[in-house]
Amino acid sequence: MEKRLYKSKENRMLDGVCGGIAEYFNIDPTIVRLAWAIFSLAGGSGVLAYIIALIIIPERPHNM
Repeated sequence: MEKRLYKSKENRMLDGVCGGIAEYFNIDPTIVRLAWAIFSLAGGSGVLAYIIALIIIPERPHNM
């Protein structure tokens, strides 16, 4: 079975991007959110990266 990156439907805070990344790498979503927050505060580029990920990462299909 092919492993794919999707936005999470269960681990959502804003739109499921961090939750989806956590599910893909099989780690706790809090770690991904914390890392993303630190990345955003360290230079602001994390906000732009989140917006890009929000647009690029697809929603999980209903049949999965």
